[in-house]
Amino acid sequence: MSWNAYTDNIVASTLFDKAAIYSADGAGVWANTGNLTLQPGEIQAIVSGFADPSQLQMNGFHVEGVKQFCIKADERSIYGKHDLEGVMCVKTKQAIIIAHYPTGVVAGNAANVIEKMGDYLISVGY
Repeated sequence: MSWNAYTDNIVASTLFDKAAIYSADGAGVWANTGNLTLQPGEIQAIVSGFADPSQLQMNGFHVEGVKQFCIKADERSIYGKHDLEGVMCVKTKQAIIIAHYPTGVVAGNAANVIEKMGDYLISVGY
């Protein structure tokens, strides 16, 4: 299975409109569905936020140039919200899953999908 199958499955849930998987250090994109494109500074802020979430909690973070209000940040998950849409990031051993949900999606339902994908990748060594 290619890495894009994972991001395709996230988007196929209909709770997300785009998703990407980056290496855990943010240096490379492993998969992308829906053209989710982060700038180098944006992915590095997320990478740093897993180790020290305080800056994200105080200042928020950006995804595709849109400032996200940080609603959760810890060593596993970072969630951001902008108006009625948002972004969820989950760190595994070797990867970071990032997905955007559009207006009309219940964030808790979206979180279940992205967290389960993170659990699965961890269970298979990623």
